[in-house]
Amino acid sequence: MNAEDRSESLAAQIKGVVLDVDGVLTNGQITYTDGGEEIKSFHVQDGSSIKLLRQHGIEVAIISGRSSPAVTRRAHELNIKHVQQGASSKSQALDTLLANGFCPNNLCAIGDDLADLELYARPEVVFKVTVANGHPAVLAAADFATQRRGGDGVIVELAELILKAQHSWDFA
Repeated sequence: MNAEDRSESLAAQIKGVVLDVDGVLTNGQITYTDGGEEIKSFHVQDGSSIKLLRQHGIEVAIISGRSSPAVTRRAHELNIKHVQQGASSKSQALDTLLANGFCPNNLCAIGDDLADLELYARPEVVFKVTVANGHPAVLAAADFATQRRGGDGVIVELAELILKAQHSWDFA
């Protein structure tokens, strides 16, 4: 089975998606104002794609090693109820999400940095995804790498892949 067929086969199984923030939903840069506030930029099409996944019964969660009011706000705007910020261990954060009712199996995890490898090792994670500019070790461990860079609409690509594989893509 070639890599494309393997990715499609894995994507067809997905019931839940775990998103990293910095380097996936954002470009990975941290910007501070003179007043000390952190600024994050999110791609609007990622938001639409997250909503689309949820409309098709795929649960979405966020696990981030950092804490940010901007992430709290974005999760609220997108009605993402399963959010763990400030996670020193992404595996432990996933345990917390699972204990609070998040999808217990057939998960996709998308990350870009070494801390995300913890999620890749979890048995619940059947589809390991990274971004085009992910850390080399993460790129090597992933089942699929997006063509887009972090913060540039990577969830657009991921949602299309998953929904097409599940025969739920309603667009041309």
